[in-house]
Amino acid sequence: MGLFSFFSKEKKESLDKGLSKTREGFFSKLTRSVAGKSKVDDEVLDDLEEILVTSDVGVDTTLKIIERIEERVSRDKYLGTKELNSILREEIGSLLDENNTANEVREIVPANVKPYVIMVVGVNGVGKTTTIGKLAYQLKQQGKSVVLGAADTFRAAAIDQLKIWAERVDVPIVTQQMGSDPASVSFDTLQSAVRQNADVVIIDTAGRLHNKVGLMNELSKIKNVMKKVLPDAPHEVLLVLDASTGQNAVEQARQFTKATDVTAMALTKLDGTAKGGVVIGISDEFKIPVKYIGVGEGMQDLQLFNRTEFVDSLFGEK
Repeated sequence: MGLFSFFSKEKKESLDKGLSKTREGFFSKLTRSVAGKSKVDDEVLDDLEEILVTSDVGVDTTLKIIERIEERVSRDKYLGTKELNSILREEIGSLLDENNTANEVREIVPANVKPYVIMVVGVNGVGKTTTIGKLAYQLKQQGKSVVLGAADTFRAAAIDQLKIWAERVDVPIVTQQMGSDPASVSFDTLQSAVRQNADVVIIDTAGRLHNKVGLMNELSKIKNVMKKVLPDAPHEVLLVLDASTGQNAVEQARQFTKATDVTAMALTKLDGTAKGGVVIGISDEFKIPVKYIGVGEGMQDLQLFNRTEFVDSLFGEK
């Protein structure tokens, strides 16, 4: 399974470390809330509701989880606080399962599409360019050829930053001057990738959340121009969100999913926050697969998301 071996020791250690702040914050609160209590009662559930909301699981998703636990409590009148962790683990795992969050993804890109075109969207500062760089690195390590397109022409810094990543990873990049038409850059990038017989194209796009109509028009134009080169492009629209911003990330997801057809999400900076619950809330609200999570600074710390391993790391091994 290569670099993305799901059960590699290194990946597991990275995931455990990346979720440590969320795990410690969540369970320290949970332990305090059930101290001295043996039964799951209304007070315990009220405390659990507050803990989930403050962990940025989101109000609606939290209420859904609480309702499910209440149903189980009503079925088993003697449900104790000792069983609360395992029940919570099961309900969160079930929720991620129901919400189309991938558990069996083994590859970044499918082998039968070439070039596979990924259009990356998201606001500035969420780790969008870093995510692109890490994806390019990991793809190259798998033996795939990658071409980057610097279609965020709104800021010179965005172009320069992507150039640095292209040099670091040693992959070709297509650029134009700041202020150029992003669709034109995307068109040139796909043409270049086809000429080079590249396996994957990753297109960066502008990170500003300007008015929704403007964002929609710009992203639609980019996609329409891509189709002139490859009729089925882009194959993936990847929305990058900063998990450490909690509910701000949820609001960004709302804006971008209204502006374009987002097909996958990446949640970065989980290692720097106790708000890892936002992964659960975002998955539940948008029903769009969380494909990647960022759990550190290293090239390997952008991981394909696996709900089973995420829940195991969040709650500790069974």
